[in-house]
Amino acid sequence: MPHIKGFIFDLDGVIVDTAKYHFEAWQRIARSLGADFDHKDNEQLKGVSRVRSLELILNWHNIEVSKEDFIRLLDQKNKDYLALITDMDASEQLPDVSRVLAFLKGHHQKVAVGSASKNARPILEKIQLLNQFDAVVDGTNVTKAKPDPEVFLQAAEQIGVGADHCVVFEDAQAGIQAAKAAGMIAIGIGSADVLKEADHVFANFTEIDNAFLNQIINTK
Repeated sequence: MPHIKGFIFDLDGVIVDTAKYHFEAWQRIARSLGADFDHKDNEQLKGVSRVRSLELILNWHNIEVSKEDFIRLLDQKNKDYLALITDMDASEQLPDVSRVLAFLKGHHQKVAVGSASKNARPILEKIQLLNQFDAVVDGTNVTKAKPDPEVFLQAAEQIGVGADHCVVFEDAQAGIQAAKAAGMIAIGIGSADVLKEADHVFANFTEIDNAFLNQIINTK
């Protein structure tokens, strides 16, 4: 019997590239506060919750806001982001995601999404992948942000697979740390320089061939 029985995918930067939309939405918020926000800043928000992201932006610029304004800014960021992703469609699936999903499902693997995003379901629906997953756990289901393993442990529970029988695809350092904390195999999607704690790192799914997936499934 194969040792691995489930694969959990992060959303942003793994299944779809929404980083550009998050960047623009956060940049609008920062500018409204008279602060700069560049791509280097945006990298530090990968895999981080919306609340924590705003806290970081405010801290970087020594900006204090009232509790009411904090909530207003969070709401405005989400409204801007949702407006930006309105026209997303299947063409925004990252390369070879559908091939990997088809291979895993063809080999009787359970597949889930484990994401900090509170918009995971509408995004998956827009890119026509929602019905491909056995479970979706996102920011509406969890209280602890990565690197806490809660999101991945919940995803494993929902697909009925033990944590030590799961593999995680992640593009953020915090996500890799969360996967390892959960006792799962962590496969980084992105830069090996950033994702040093991952068990394996690939630039994207086009580098992950079916032979490798088969090897991972049969890991002892």
